[in-house]
Amino acid sequence: MLACRPLLVTWALLTSSVRSQSWRPCTDLQPIDLLSKALPRLGQATPTQMVQSRGSRGIRLTGTVPTALSFTASQIFTNCDYFPSEFSLVATMKIQRLRKKTNQYIFSVMKEGSESLLLGLRVSENRDRPPCSGPEKGQLWFNVRKKGLFICDGMMWRTKSVFFADKERLDYVEDYQDLYTRSETLDVELFSIPSEGLFMAAANRDSRPEPELSTIYRWNRRQKRFLRYQTLETHSARDWEAFQIHNNSFLVVANHMRDSNHNIHSVIYRWNPDTKLFEVNQTLSTSGAYDWEFFTIGPYHFLVVANTFNGQNTTISSTIYVWLDGCFRSYQNITTVGATDWETFQIDGRFFLAVANSQRFSRKSQSTYNINSTVYELNMFTQTFLRFQDIPTHSALDWEFFTIGDEKFLVVANSYDGSSYSVNSVVYRWQGYEGFVPVHSLPTFGCRDWEHFTTEQGSFLIYSSATSRLSKIFRLRTY
Repeated sequence: MLACRPLLVTWALLTSSVRSQSWRPCTDLQPIDLLSKALPRLGQATPTQMVQSRGSRGIRLTGTVPTALSFTASQIFTNCDYFPSEFSLVATMKIQRLRKKTNQYIFSVMKEGSESLLLGLRVSENRDRPPCSGPEKGQLWFNVRKKGLFICDGMMWRTKSVFFADKERLDYVEDYQDLYTRSETLDVELFSIPSEGLFMAAANRDSRPEPELSTIYRWNRRQKRFLRYQTLETHSARDWEAFQIHNNSFLVVANHMRDSNHNIHSVIYRWNPDTKLFEVNQTLSTSGAYDWEFFTIGPYHFLVVANTFNGQNTTISSTIYVWLDGCFRSYQNITTVGATDWETFQIDGRFFLAVANSQRFSRKSQSTYNINSTVYELNMFTQTFLRFQDIPTHSALDWEFFTIGDEKFLVVANSYDGSSYSVNSVVYRWQGYEGFVPVHSLPTFGCRDWEHFTTEQGSFLIYSSATSRLSKIFRLRTY
């Protein structure tokens, strides 16, 4: 643990000098033992001081004179014509071997004249992440196995950088938690509210008399599970979508029908930071709405609705809305076939929209469930979304895009093939020119929705069923 004011001052001189001068590589590096300048010799009084902060201990090097740890560049570098004459090194420590499954602080910086910890670097070889809460905010963690540097934001570890790390790749999935809701769940939406934490909104199809209620859950970090938080009145709710505009948090619900009428209003709710509840903000007319998707391109904010049925047939227009003057206005109409979901994502600067088409139906013909779903790409010249790829699906009800390392994935919720609800849902991987190709098939039953999320315990996929009360959470194993 180092707390030496001269080091911090001379480091500022280094950065300001390098910016204004040409630089070329230095040669003939010579090692220098900094500790020998600060630690006492045998038999002498010790100038070191043991300090402790939040469970981490170390020694403070004080030195007998203010410049005890300052030195000129010529002591370790030669042939450096343009290198500044004075600079400093914070610390270089060599550890031959770390014990497995052990966390150790190997470097900390203390605020001069206090016990405040300015910086802490924790090294770990095990897979489990160290605690990250208020006391650890601002501390760094180096994962030896993944060769990644993370910083604690007071709630979770966020990636700072990766040093020659092997990229994560999907290995296998495993059960983690069973979540029982108040009724059949047709959609789950996971989102975070700054300074409030992780939430999940469930679209429940309540069979009891009105008012119908859908539930919002909040992630409890101590119990490591979702707990009931708020209920809202909905009408055969099919989907929730969370988004933020100008630091305001919103939730929009897709109300499918009321009293057999599919042409009803869907509702946008806004988070009230004073009451800490979601309240009605705006309503929009929809036709058998199944899904809302929010996305941003440049300075523009969009909402796209999946209209699935107008009372006569399923081949109807779904609408993209754009945020203008404090409200959403119509931007583009796209013909869909029983649309149940939109998923937006970017790959290498390209913008995509994937629609899940569930069935072709009209009052004059039978339903067809084995139809194509479509991926659209934004054409920068026409400023509209055009067809990119058709993918065969079986009454598709949802798309979910996620990444593992450098790889991009789309997972589809196949729900029904015309005779059975026991249908495999498929994970597709992006392969550039080939588009999306199937790589994994997961047995599901009446699958309605997929969601991907990450916590301190790892990366997960959760799916809900439209024909069962059981929702399943899978952990994504990587190697």
